[in-house]
Amino acid sequence: MTEIQRLLTETIDDLNIREKRDNKPRFSISFIRKYPGLFIGMYVAWFATLAVMLQSETLVDSVWLLVVLFVILNAFFFFDVAPRYRFEDIDVLDFRVCYNGEWYNTRFVPSSLIDTIMHSPSVDSEHKTQLQKMISRKGELSFYDVFTLTRSQNS
Repeated sequence: MTEIQRLLTETIDDLNIREKRDNKPRFSISFIRKYPGLFIGMYVAWFATLAVMLQSETLVDSVWLLVVLFVILNAFFFFDVAPRYRFEDIDVLDFRVCYNGEWYNTRFVPSSLIDTIMHSPSVDSEHKTQLQKMISRKGELSFYDVFTLTRSQNS
């Protein structure tokens, strides 16, 4: 593992700890806060379906199924999962992108990581020069930008 990979991995691990990114579901009402209209609409639709089922001679016996399905399916809206960021996921386009997105393109690295790389004696001057050029062109660097430096080290 190169020095830049090690520093990048440490930063990602620290980010996971600080943001409680552990792939575990946590109870949250953020869905209700973000989409109150949709939340109310689901309950209105459920009560409308319940009313129709209670009025129907054929469906009145399966009202319990409607209630069970509604409770189970609604439970998913009350849990948030913070996916764990991993160095190995950077630049990998597979089903994990559906789960946690391309976080490495949208999250910026902390300036402390860039300072550590720039002052590290284990990182050669060529990569420091490349990093300095990236900073001057882009301003803020994403995790993918720093990852590209590790790719050139492996070549």
